[in-house]
This record gives sequence, structure tokens and C-alpha cells, in this order.
Amino acid sequence: MTSHDPVSGPMPDPVFDQLAALGIDHEVMACDPALADTADFCAAYGIDPADSANAILVAGKAREGEDRPFALCLVLATHRLDVNGTVRKRLGSRKASFAGADETAAMTGMQIGGVTPFGLPDGCTVPIWIDADVMARDRVVVGGGSRDRKLLLPPVGLLALPGAEAVQDLARPLPPPQPET
Repeated sequence: MTSHDPVSGPMPDPVFDQLAALGIDHEVMACDPALADTADFCAAYGIDPADSANAILVAGKAREGEDRPFALCLVLATHRLDVNGTVRKRLGSRKASFAGADETAAMTGMQIGGVTPFGLPDGCTVPIWIDADVMARDRVVVGGGSRDRKLLLPPVGLLALPGAEAVQDLARPLPPPQPET
């Protein structure tokens, strides 16, 4: 799928271009940009949060003389990313934290709520770590590159991405909600 400019013709879309180049079966889901954040999206569109995977850019603390290490992590909405355990160790860093919205946009070219591992800019060569529980789903919803769309695909398609790998214990299931008393 591409946009169309009446003067120059179809405009490339790096997300759809990469999906096509890798031959990944997917469905595009239109989304109200105001409802792009995971909880709002799942509630508004009837998606089970266990079938929704968030792409989260994580940054490690740079060692002296080295660039700050990054990884793009995919984790189910029902899980919490183990930033200070598995992620930090894999980054080889003493500390790790979520990249801020500005840093995420600068590195991926995407806003929070639309971040996807597909179509990352040429200069963005980060490893893509996918929690093993994401891989256990039949299909998952991931960001579509902008806040107005999501992608529904079999998780095996995520492994077709360069630098992608499934990682055991990248995230932990959230505790079930406690009933109000």
C-alpha cells in the first residue's frame, strides 16, 4: 500500500515496502490516532491485549568512548518488559531505560503508538528482540508506522526482519488485576 501524490505519483512507504519485500502476510487495521495507545486501541477495537504487541525502544547507558546501545523490544500488552534484568544484560550495559518519545521518534521516524519494527530508517540498525510469549500467539497486532494504522500478522513474520530474534524471558506477565473491595 502506498500513498499517492498527484504530482509525483505513488509515494513509497517504508513499512509497506519492507513487508512486501519480505513477503510477510499481514492485514492493515485503520486506527483513530487518538486511540493508538495500546489500552485505548484494544478497548475501542475489541482486540485482546494478549494479542497486541508493543514495540519499545530501550537505551542502555553508554560506556566511555562508545555509542549508547539500543534495542527495539516487542512485548505483549499483558506483559512488562524486564528492562533492568534481561534487556540490560543483553545490551551489555550497567543501566537501561525506555527511550523517550523524542528519542524514539528521532531514531525510528515514528511516534509512540505507531512504532513498528518494519520500515525502520536506514541509519537505525538496532537489534529487534521479540519476547518468546509474542511468538506463542497465532496472530499479533503491532504498530503500523504511524498512529493511524496497526498491522495484524502471524508473529513468525517478525523473525523475517534483519536483526530480529526471539528472546526467552524478555518480559514477565503482569499480575492479574485485583478486584476492588
